[in-house]
Amino acid sequence: MKQLPFLRHFTLNQAVARFSAALLLCVLVVIVPACSPPNEPAETLDSTPFVVNVPQGFPALPIPGYEQPATLAKVELGRRLFSEKLLSVNGTVACATCHEAEHGFSTPVAVPAGVFGRRGARNAPTLTNVAYNRSFFWHGGAVNLQAQALSSLENEDEMGNDADNIVQTLRAHSEYPRLFRRAFGKDVDILGVLDAIAAFERTLLSGNSRYDRFERGDSSALNASEQRGRTLFFSERTRCASCHAGFNFTSGAFEDNGNQAQYVDLGRYMMTARDTDKGKFKVPTLRNVERTAPYVHNGAFPTLESVVAHYNAGGKRSPNQSPLVKPLGLTSSEQQDLVNFLKALTDEDFMRPR
Repeated sequence: MKQLPFLRHFTLNQAVARFSAALLLCVLVVIVPACSPPNEPAETLDSTPFVVNVPQGFPALPIPGYEQPATLAKVELGRRLFSEKLLSVNGTVACATCHEAEHGFSTPVAVPAGVFGRRGARNAPTLTNVAYNRSFFWHGGAVNLQAQALSSLENEDEMGNDADNIVQTLRAHSEYPRLFRRAFGKDVDILGVLDAIAAFERTLLSGNSRYDRFERGDSSALNASEQRGRTLFFSERTRCASCHAGFNFTSGAFEDNGNQAQYVDLGRYMMTARDTDKGKFKVPTLRNVERTAPYVHNGAFPTLESVVAHYNAGGKRSPNQSPLVKPLGLTSSEQQDLVNFLKALTDEDFMRPR
């Protein structure tokens, strides 16, 4: 559940075809009815609503119509599937393998290993507030949570499985058929697998950091250094908030942050084929950033100090580098203030196991 490294093995046309298949999935999710299988009573369906506690100051949680109604049974099934290693081809990797709660639902390695020890090319992004994302993966290769999940389940560097095998495995399980009937009123199918995982991931909401408490009026929530860092972050001098904007500290746009002097990974270009998109990656949220090291799309920066130093130096002057990435002239103490502010975006409650 990180990036789409399988696109590295395909031509652009093949990549677009694979992306089109993901779009077809979106349509199927909408049009395929949730019906009870023969001989299974409809009353096994549990429609108890799931109540989402949206953090103060956040917009309403976007839940697509094809995921309605949002129920407790779907979320609980998704929670279990998220940690289920049987979803991988050899039973060794789960979504939670690369998205660990204590690390802000990311993993503390540059590029995590999938089945058979295989590795792609990109860091596993945090799932913090993933329900608000407009696109998924570092290069925006999926348009919704279901397509994102399917890509990771089938990616040879991640879980290496296929939809038919996943369905057969879960249907043969002692508990999953009952849990699917309870959540969807039907037998196990791949659409149910993806919808359940999406339902769980939409509950991964984080908005109770010390920064949030400061913004809500608790002047003691940030110390002096963190307050100076906050001022720097939102200043015209650094313009950090130009990309890391809004309640979730991300614009959702694709930018070249000057991380690659020469483009080893083409990023957004893999989806658009526009030269101006080479080296661009989705701007990540900075919520819980203290816990999601290492940083950027390839895990090139091990610490927040190294990230701030990179921006202070003005990047590596790559061809499509954002004009916002330029030397900042921050002193060492100012850099530390900025790092301290970023650490104040940590929501300790969010790190608890699910």
